[in-house]
Amino acid sequence: MTQWQYTKGLHDLGDQVYAYLLPDGSWGWSNAGLIVGGDQSLLVDTLFDLRLTRDMLDTMRAAVPAAASIKTLVNTHANGDHYFGNELVHGAEIIASQACADEMGELPPERLAEMMRAAPSMGELGAYLSEILGPFEFKGITATLPTRTFAGRLDLHLGDKEVRLIQVGPAHTRGDVLVYVPDDRTIFTGDILFIDGTPLMWNGPVANWIKACDLMLGLELETVVPGHGPITDKRGVEAVKGYLQYIEAEARKRYDAGLSWTEAANDIGLGDYSAWGDAERIAVNVNTLYREFSGDPTPPAFADLFGTMARLAKRGKG
Repeated sequence: MTQWQYTKGLHDLGDQVYAYLLPDGSWGWSNAGLIVGGDQSLLVDTLFDLRLTRDMLDTMRAAVPAAASIKTLVNTHANGDHYFGNELVHGAEIIASQACADEMGELPPERLAEMMRAAPSMGELGAYLSEILGPFEFKGITATLPTRTFAGRLDLHLGDKEVRLIQVGPAHTRGDVLVYVPDDRTIFTGDILFIDGTPLMWNGPVANWIKACDLMLGLELETVVPGHGPITDKRGVEAVKGYLQYIEAEARKRYDAGLSWTEAANDIGLGDYSAWGDAERIAVNVNTLYREFSGDPTPPAFADLFGTMARLAKRGKG
Protein backbone atom coordinates (compact mmCIF):
# COMPACT_ATOMS: atom_id res chain seq x y z
CA MET A 1 0.00 0.00 0.00
CA THR A 2 1.14 3.53 -0.71
CA GLN A 3 0.87 6.38 1.77
CA TRP A 4 -1.55 8.47 -0.31
CA GLN A 5 -5.29 8.19 -0.02
CA TYR A 6 -7.26 8.03 -3.23
CA THR A 7 -9.21 11.25 -2.78
CA LYS A 8 -10.09 14.04 -5.18
CA GLY A 9 -7.67 16.93 -5.34
CA LEU A 10 -4.04 17.87 -4.94
CA HIS A 11 -1.61 15.51 -3.23
CA ASP A 12 1.85 16.66 -2.18
CA LEU A 13 4.37 14.00 -3.19
CA GLY A 14 7.30 15.90 -1.69
CA ASP A 15 10.01 18.22 -3.04
CA GLN A 16 7.51 20.37 -4.96
CA VAL A 17 6.00 17.52 -6.96
CA TYR A 18 2.21 17.07 -6.85
CA ALA A 19 -0.46 14.76 -8.19
CA TYR A 20 -4.02 15.83 -8.89
CA LEU A 21 -6.42 12.88 -8.65
CA LEU A 22 -9.99 12.41 -9.89
CA PRO A 23 -11.63 9.31 -8.40
CA ASP A 24 -12.98 6.88 -9.33
CA GLY A 25 -10.62 6.72 -12.29
CA SER A 26 -13.20 5.34 -14.71
CA TRP A 27 -13.94 6.78 -18.16
CA GLY A 28 -12.82 10.41 -18.26
CA TRP A 29 -11.85 10.65 -14.57
CA SER A 30 -8.14 11.15 -15.12
CA ASN A 31 -5.13 12.30 -13.11
CA ALA A 32 -2.71 15.17 -13.72
CA GLY A 33 0.48 16.45 -12.13
CA LEU A 34 2.44 19.56 -11.21
CA ILE A 35 6.24 19.73 -11.04
CA VAL A 36 7.99 22.79 -9.61
CA GLY A 37 11.67 23.65 -9.84
CA GLY A 38 12.87 27.02 -8.62
CA ASP A 39 10.34 29.57 -9.84
CA GLN A 40 9.24 27.41 -12.80
CA SER A 41 6.36 24.98 -12.98
CA LEU A 42 5.31 22.25 -15.40
CA LEU A 43 1.81 20.80 -15.65
CA VAL A 44 1.34 17.18 -16.70
CA ASP A 45 -1.96 16.96 -18.59
CA THR A 46 -5.25 18.81 -18.30
CA LEU A 47 -8.67 17.26 -17.71
CA PHE A 48 -11.70 16.26 -19.77
CA ASP A 49 -13.62 19.51 -19.71
CA LEU A 50 -13.18 23.15 -18.78
CA ARG A 51 -14.99 22.99 -15.45
CA LEU A 52 -12.79 20.18 -14.15
CA THR A 53 -9.62 21.81 -15.46
CA ARG A 54 -10.54 25.21 -14.02
CA ASP A 55 -11.18 23.65 -10.61
CA MET A 56 -7.84 21.86 -10.76
CA LEU A 57 -5.91 24.99 -11.72
CA ASP A 58 -7.63 27.02 -8.99
CA THR A 59 -6.70 24.38 -6.43
CA MET A 60 -3.09 24.30 -7.59
CA ARG A 61 -2.75 28.10 -7.56
CA ALA A 62 -4.17 28.33 -4.07
CA ALA A 63 -1.72 25.76 -2.71
CA VAL A 64 1.43 26.28 -4.79
CA PRO A 65 2.62 29.84 -5.56
CA ALA A 66 4.57 28.73 -8.66
CA ALA A 67 1.37 27.37 -10.19
CA ALA A 68 0.17 30.94 -10.71
CA SER A 69 2.25 30.98 -13.90
CA ILE A 70 2.63 27.58 -15.52
CA LYS A 71 5.21 27.93 -18.29
CA THR A 72 5.15 24.36 -19.61
CA LEU A 73 2.34 21.89 -20.21
CA VAL A 74 3.06 18.31 -21.25
CA ASN A 75 0.29 16.20 -22.77
CA THR A 76 1.04 12.51 -22.26
CA HIS A 77 -1.20 11.34 -25.10
CA ALA A 78 -4.05 12.28 -27.42
CA ASN A 79 -7.16 11.25 -25.44
CA GLY A 80 -9.36 14.22 -24.62
CA ASP A 81 -9.41 13.54 -20.89
CA HIS A 82 -5.73 14.49 -20.88
CA TYR A 83 -5.81 17.58 -23.10
CA PHE A 84 -9.29 19.11 -23.57
CA GLY A 85 -8.54 21.66 -20.84
CA ASN A 86 -5.36 22.96 -22.51
CA GLU A 87 -6.91 26.30 -23.48
CA LEU A 88 -7.04 27.35 -19.82
CA VAL A 89 -3.27 27.14 -19.32
CA HIS A 90 -2.66 30.58 -20.81
CA GLY A 91 0.74 31.32 -22.32
CA ALA A 92 2.26 27.92 -21.67
CA GLU A 93 4.44 26.06 -24.11
CA ILE A 94 2.53 22.84 -24.80
CA ILE A 95 4.75 19.82 -25.42
CA ALA A 96 3.79 16.38 -26.73
CA SER A 97 5.24 13.70 -28.92
CA GLN A 98 4.77 14.32 -32.62
CA ALA A 99 2.68 11.17 -32.88
CA CYS A 100 0.42 12.46 -30.11
CA ALA A 101 0.01 15.84 -31.81
CA ASP A 102 -0.87 14.13 -35.10
CA GLU A 103 -3.55 12.05 -33.41
CA MET A 104 -5.21 14.80 -31.39
CA GLY A 105 -7.33 16.13 -34.22
CA GLU A 106 -9.08 12.83 -34.89
CA LEU A 107 -11.67 13.04 -32.10
CA PRO A 108 -12.12 16.75 -31.29
CA PRO A 109 -14.41 17.95 -28.50
CA GLU A 110 -17.11 19.12 -30.89
CA ARG A 111 -17.49 15.57 -32.23
CA LEU A 112 -17.96 14.24 -28.71
CA ALA A 113 -20.51 16.98 -28.11
CA GLU A 114 -22.41 15.90 -31.23
CA MET A 115 -22.25 12.27 -30.15
CA MET A 116 -23.69 13.04 -26.75
CA ARG A 117 -26.53 15.06 -28.30
CA ALA A 118 -27.37 12.00 -30.42
CA ALA A 119 -27.00 9.48 -27.60
CA PRO A 120 -30.69 9.43 -26.53
CA SER A 121 -31.62 8.10 -29.97
CA MET A 122 -28.93 5.40 -30.05
CA GLY A 123 -30.56 2.73 -27.92
CA GLU A 124 -28.32 0.49 -25.79
CA LEU A 125 -25.18 2.09 -27.21
CA GLY A 126 -26.44 5.58 -26.41
CA ALA A 127 -27.34 4.58 -22.88
CA TYR A 128 -23.80 3.29 -22.35
CA LEU A 129 -22.26 6.47 -23.79
CA SER A 130 -24.49 8.60 -21.58
CA GLU A 131 -23.42 6.61 -18.54
CA ILE A 132 -19.66 6.90 -19.16
CA LEU A 133 -19.47 10.36 -20.76
CA GLY A 134 -22.58 12.10 -19.46
CA PRO A 135 -20.83 13.84 -16.52
CA PHE A 136 -18.64 15.89 -18.86
CA GLU A 137 -19.40 19.03 -20.89
CA PHE A 138 -17.77 19.03 -24.33
CA LYS A 139 -19.62 22.00 -25.76
CA GLY A 140 -17.56 25.18 -25.96
CA ILE A 141 -14.11 23.59 -25.75
CA THR A 142 -11.49 24.90 -28.17
CA ALA A 143 -9.00 22.15 -28.94
CA THR A 144 -5.61 23.66 -28.09
CA LEU A 145 -2.79 21.63 -29.57
CA PRO A 146 0.94 21.31 -28.83
CA THR A 147 3.27 24.14 -29.76
CA ARG A 148 6.38 21.94 -29.48
CA THR A 149 6.81 18.30 -30.42
CA PHE A 150 9.53 15.70 -30.15
CA ALA A 151 10.21 12.03 -30.84
CA GLY A 152 12.00 9.57 -28.59
CA ARG A 153 13.15 11.56 -25.56
CA LEU A 154 13.26 15.17 -24.47
CA ASP A 155 15.04 16.41 -21.33
CA LEU A 156 13.75 19.55 -19.64
CA HIS A 157 15.03 21.51 -16.66
CA LEU A 158 13.01 23.47 -14.11
CA GLY A 159 15.74 25.26 -12.20
CA ASP A 160 17.91 22.41 -10.94
CA LYS A 161 15.16 19.80 -11.38
CA GLU A 162 15.47 17.49 -14.38
CA VAL A 163 12.33 16.21 -16.09
CA ARG A 164 12.63 13.48 -18.72
CA LEU A 165 9.94 13.00 -21.35
CA ILE A 166 10.17 9.45 -22.69
CA GLN A 167 8.05 8.38 -25.65
CA VAL A 168 6.90 4.78 -25.27
CA GLY A 169 4.01 4.77 -27.75
CA PRO A 170 2.51 3.51 -29.86
CA ALA A 171 0.89 1.48 -27.09
CA HIS A 172 -2.28 2.81 -25.42
CA THR A 173 -2.35 5.45 -28.19
CA ARG A 174 0.09 6.31 -30.97
CA GLY A 175 2.31 8.70 -29.05
CA ASP A 176 2.28 7.89 -25.31
CA VAL A 177 4.83 9.72 -23.17
CA LEU A 178 6.10 9.10 -19.63
CA VAL A 179 7.12 12.10 -17.50
CA TYR A 180 9.96 11.05 -15.19
CA VAL A 181 11.48 13.15 -12.39
CA PRO A 182 14.64 11.15 -11.58
CA ASP A 183 15.81 13.11 -8.51
CA ASP A 184 12.42 12.57 -6.88
CA ARG A 185 12.02 8.96 -8.07
CA THR A 186 8.58 9.90 -9.39
CA ILE A 187 6.90 9.21 -12.70
CA PHE A 188 3.65 10.36 -14.32
CA THR A 189 2.61 7.61 -16.71
CA GLY A 190 -0.43 8.93 -18.55
CA ASP A 191 -2.59 6.00 -19.61
CA ILE A 192 0.27 3.55 -19.80
CA LEU A 193 -1.04 2.74 -16.32
CA PHE A 194 -4.61 2.29 -15.16
CA ILE A 195 -4.59 1.25 -11.50
CA ASP A 196 -7.55 -0.80 -10.21
CA GLY A 197 -9.13 -0.21 -13.61
CA THR A 198 -8.89 -2.17 -16.85
CA PRO A 199 -6.22 -0.90 -19.27
CA LEU A 200 -7.47 0.20 -22.65
CA MET A 201 -5.42 -0.64 -25.73
CA TRP A 202 -6.66 1.64 -28.49
CA ASN A 203 -3.55 1.21 -30.59
CA GLY A 204 -0.90 -1.34 -29.57
CA PRO A 205 1.26 -3.20 -30.30
CA VAL A 206 1.01 -4.94 -26.98
CA ALA A 207 4.77 -5.62 -26.98
CA ASN A 208 5.43 -1.87 -26.84
CA TRP A 209 3.19 -1.51 -23.82
CA ILE A 210 4.87 -4.39 -22.02
CA LYS A 211 8.24 -2.88 -22.93
CA ALA A 212 7.10 0.43 -21.38
CA CYS A 213 6.28 -1.41 -18.17
CA ASP A 214 9.71 -3.04 -18.20
CA LEU A 215 11.32 0.35 -18.74
CA MET A 216 9.57 1.71 -15.64
CA LEU A 217 10.51 -1.34 -13.61
CA GLY A 218 14.14 -0.63 -14.49
CA LEU A 219 14.02 2.98 -13.26
CA GLU A 220 14.72 4.28 -9.78
CA LEU A 221 11.10 4.74 -8.76
CA GLU A 222 9.22 5.17 -5.52
CA THR A 223 6.10 7.05 -6.60
CA VAL A 224 4.03 6.23 -9.68
CA VAL A 225 1.13 8.48 -10.72
CA PRO A 226 -1.06 6.65 -13.24
CA GLY A 227 -3.32 8.22 -15.81
CA HIS A 228 -6.30 6.81 -13.92
CA GLY A 229 -6.61 5.41 -10.44
CA PRO A 230 -4.72 5.73 -7.16
CA ILE A 231 -1.05 6.58 -6.76
CA THR A 232 1.03 3.42 -6.73
CA ASP A 233 4.58 2.08 -6.92
CA LYS A 234 6.28 -0.63 -8.96
CA ARG A 235 3.67 -3.15 -7.82
CA GLY A 236 1.12 -1.25 -9.89
CA VAL A 237 3.39 -1.46 -12.92
CA GLU A 238 3.76 -5.21 -12.42
CA ALA A 239 -0.02 -5.62 -12.18
CA VAL A 240 -0.66 -3.85 -15.50
CA LYS A 241 2.12 -5.80 -17.18
CA GLY A 242 0.55 -9.01 -15.91
CA TYR A 243 -2.86 -8.07 -17.30
CA LEU A 244 -1.41 -7.31 -20.72
CA GLN A 245 0.49 -10.59 -20.84
CA TYR A 246 -2.60 -12.52 -19.75
CA ILE A 247 -4.95 -10.92 -22.27
CA GLU A 248 -2.44 -11.36 -25.10
CA ALA A 249 -2.05 -15.06 -24.33
CA GLU A 250 -5.79 -15.69 -23.94
CA ALA A 251 -6.68 -13.76 -27.10
CA ARG A 252 -4.01 -15.64 -29.06
CA LYS A 253 -5.47 -19.02 -28.06
CA ARG A 254 -8.88 -18.02 -29.30
CA TYR A 255 -7.56 -16.39 -32.45
CA ASP A 256 -5.70 -19.59 -33.31
CA ALA A 257 -8.86 -21.60 -32.58
CA GLY A 258 -10.82 -19.51 -35.10
CA LEU A 259 -13.07 -17.57 -32.74
CA SER A 260 -14.10 -14.06 -33.77
CA TRP A 261 -12.93 -11.16 -31.66
CA THR A 262 -16.39 -10.69 -30.19
CA GLU A 263 -16.59 -14.38 -29.32
CA ALA A 264 -13.16 -14.17 -27.70
CA ALA A 265 -14.08 -11.08 -25.70
CA ASN A 266 -17.14 -12.87 -24.38
CA ASP A 267 -15.25 -16.08 -23.67
CA ILE A 268 -12.15 -14.89 -21.82
CA GLY A 269 -12.48 -15.09 -18.06
CA LEU A 270 -10.80 -12.29 -16.15
CA GLY A 271 -9.88 -14.24 -13.04
CA ASP A 272 -7.60 -12.15 -10.84
CA TYR A 273 -8.48 -9.03 -12.87
CA SER A 274 -12.26 -9.31 -12.50
CA ALA A 275 -12.28 -6.87 -9.59
CA TRP A 276 -10.83 -4.08 -11.74
CA GLY A 277 -13.25 -1.45 -12.98
CA ASP A 278 -14.51 -1.24 -16.58
CA ALA A 279 -13.92 -4.91 -17.33
CA GLU A 280 -15.87 -4.51 -20.58
CA ARG A 281 -12.81 -2.82 -22.08
CA ILE A 282 -11.63 -6.31 -22.88
CA ALA A 283 -13.61 -5.83 -26.12
CA VAL A 284 -11.28 -3.05 -27.28
CA ASN A 285 -8.20 -4.95 -26.14
CA VAL A 286 -9.14 -8.17 -27.91
CA ASN A 287 -10.12 -6.31 -31.08
CA THR A 288 -6.74 -4.53 -31.12
CA LEU A 289 -4.89 -7.80 -30.50
CA TYR A 290 -6.79 -9.61 -33.25
CA ARG A 291 -5.92 -6.87 -35.72
CA GLU A 292 -2.31 -7.12 -34.62
CA PHE A 293 -2.27 -10.92 -35.00
CA SER A 294 -3.72 -10.69 -38.52
CA GLY A 295 -1.73 -7.66 -39.65
CA ASP A 296 -4.98 -5.82 -40.42
CA PRO A 297 -4.41 -2.02 -40.37
CA THR A 298 -8.12 -1.21 -40.81
CA PRO A 299 -9.42 0.91 -37.93
CA PRO A 300 -12.30 -0.71 -36.04
CA ALA A 301 -15.84 0.59 -36.32
CA PHE A 302 -16.70 2.77 -33.33
CA ALA A 303 -20.22 1.34 -33.06
CA ASP A 304 -18.93 -2.24 -33.03
CA LEU A 305 -16.43 -1.57 -30.25
CA PHE A 306 -18.70 0.47 -28.01
CA GLY A 307 -21.72 -1.67 -28.77
CA THR A 308 -19.83 -4.76 -27.63
CA MET A 309 -18.64 -2.96 -24.51
CA ALA A 310 -22.19 -1.85 -23.77
CA ARG A 311 -23.43 -5.44 -23.94
CA LEU A 312 -20.56 -6.73 -21.80
CA ALA A 313 -21.11 -4.00 -19.21
CA LYS A 314 -24.84 -4.78 -19.06
CA ARG A 315 -24.06 -8.46 -18.59
CA GLY A 316 -21.45 -7.72 -15.95
CA LYS A 317 -18.33 -8.99 -17.67
CA GLY A 318 -15.95 -10.49 -15.15
